[in-house]
Amino acid sequence: MTTRSAAKGLPKAEIAEMFRRLAQDRPDPKSDLEYTNPFTLLVAVVLSAQATDAGVNKATRALFAKADTPAAMLALGIEAIEGHIKTIGLFRAKAKNVYALSNLLIARHGSQVPHDREALEALPGVGRKTANVVLNVAFGEPTLAVDTHVFRLANRTGLAPGKDPLAVELGLLTVVPKDYLQHAHHWLILHGRYVCTARKPRCGDCVIADLCRFPDKTPAPQ
Repeated sequence: MTTRSAAKGLPKAEIAEMFRRLAQDRPDPKSDLEYTNPFTLLVAVVLSAQATDAGVNKATRALFAKADTPAAMLALGIEAIEGHIKTIGLFRAKAKNVYALSNLLIARHGSQVPHDREALEALPGVGRKTANVVLNVAFGEPTLAVDTHVFRLANRTGLAPGKDPLAVELGLLTVVPKDYLQHAHHWLILHGRYVCTARKPRCGDCVIADLCRFPDKTPAPQ
């Protein structure tokens, strides 16, 4: 009798094989966001909401050259922050959040990014997804941030179907093998971003296509 996972019937062996292949395809997965320390990572992730990583990187290179600490960001001021990130959507609100979170990091955390979910989510502009990214990338926690790519991939493949990001996150935490949990976040994001794309997935180039439950696979080019 085949042992099945909690992901609506996907066999555990197939899930393990999915991640084995994703790991082989990208043995050293990393975020596409550019950062130099936990603070710049936090800011970059806050800015990435409803924006592309490429667009964020273009804006933050000059910003982080001038302000890579909370104190330097406060010294820069909201208007100057806005000037650096004006090419990013919702830049005015995001500039206020970056300024405010910098202030709180100084006041509450000795200018350090806290290694604590509750403390992270108490910062302006920081939700569960952002906290998960920071915990995973900056502190090595086996968290799973569910962005649009991970949400689509988890549902499309049958890996961890869910109606909302939290449901998908909890499902993934249940079914992803422990040996792969540390980097699962990046494998799924990068695969969703570059292969399992929203409008026309590149199923012919997909290393897990034969394990995927998506019924409308894109045929390989002739």
